[in-house]
Formats: sequence, C-alpha cells, structure tokens
Amino acid sequence: MSGNERLRICSLFIGAIMAKRVFIWVGHPRETSLSHGLADAYEQAAKAEGAETRRMNLHDMTFDADLTEGYHARKTLEPCLEDWRKNTVWADHLVWIYPQWWGGMPAKMKGVVDRCFLPGFAMAYHDNGPWWDRLLEGRSADIFMTSDAPVIFDSLSYGRAAKKQVEKTVLNFSGVKPRRTFQFGPVKTAKPAKIEAWKRKAAVRGKAIARRPAKA
Repeated sequence: MSGNERLRICSLFIGAIMAKRVFIWVGHPRETSLSHGLADAYEQAAKAEGAETRRMNLHDMTFDADLTEGYHARKTLEPCLEDWRKNTVWADHLVWIYPQWWGGMPAKMKGVVDRCFLPGFAMAYHDNGPWWDRLLEGRSADIFMTSDAPVIFDSLSYGRAAKKQVEKTVLNFSGVKPRRTFQFGPVKTAKPAKIEAWKRKAAVRGKAIARRPAKA
C-alpha cells in the first residue's frame, strides 16, 4: 500500500469517527417550556456520545423580527442573528424544537428565519430562470414540534401543514435534509409519564444522531 493510499484511508477513518457538530435551537419564546426539556434531553444524550453541541434559545435573542423591505434592502443583523447563522454554518446537524402555533412556528421564531435565511446565505437565485442554488447543502436536521391537537387530527384535518412548512419550504429549499420530524401532543392533557416518555424519545434520537458519521 502506497503512502498516499494509507493517508487517504486514515483521513476517511478520522472523518468517520469525528464528533458530530450539532446546533440545537429552541424556538419557544418563553424561558421555560416542554421544548426546553426536550432540548435538554437531546443535548445531554448527544454530548454523552461524543457530539459537539451548540445551543441557542429563542427567549435569549433580541432582534427586530420584521423584514421590512423584503429582499430589496438589507438590515444589519443583530449580534444574536449573526451568532445563529455562524452556528448553522458550523453544524453538520440542526435540531429545531418548538411549539406548533396556528399551523406553523411562533412568530418570533419565524422572524429569525425571515431575517437570516436570505439570498447569499440560504439560497442563491439564478439571474435567468426560476431556479436557485441551495447554499446549506451537506447538513441534516431533526425537528421536534409540540401541539395541543392530537397528531392524527392534525394529519387528517390539515395534512401536517406545519411539518410541510419547515421540511419543504424552509429546510429543504435551502439544502438542509430533514431526517426526522417528531410531533408530540396533545400537550395540555399529557400526564407526567407521557412527557417523560417524549423526553426519552428525544434522548434516544440525540444519541443516535451523535453516532452517525459527520456529514452522513
């Protein structure tokens, strides 16, 4: 075996065992919530398996959520939004955890997406034609949503609209590959044992993701 071949095999091996970089974003605007509990469980399990994690909580982020001029004029990003974008670029795997409100994500959370997922960062539209380049390719994502409606009702009545929004028109549109979307509900009638079961599912998922090879 030549020296170059040995170097290539070593590089592949190191890449396979390299710690996964996971960016966890809690999208609940309140300081404490079930979303935070799910994030704690996921993060602790992922770190226990060797993943490198970063985390941001929406309630800590102070910014103007209004994209006043659309894509015609740019606002200067507040420091928390700059950090959020840096963490997104740094990560191999994104984890978004939030409550489903009115068939989508909370307004403040959507404000982060509006302000940060801009042309030149999330996508680049072609000058000629309707197509675009997905600038965040190479990353995967898990989504955890909580709801007061039973999941079967959400599916039969609304076709899982919130799930489609985040998977198709946000993440996939920018090149991020959704891996799993978990929806837990109804929260308002859930007993403590049920809530703990949901947290265990989040921990199991965090552990499994940490064991995936980076960029896999």
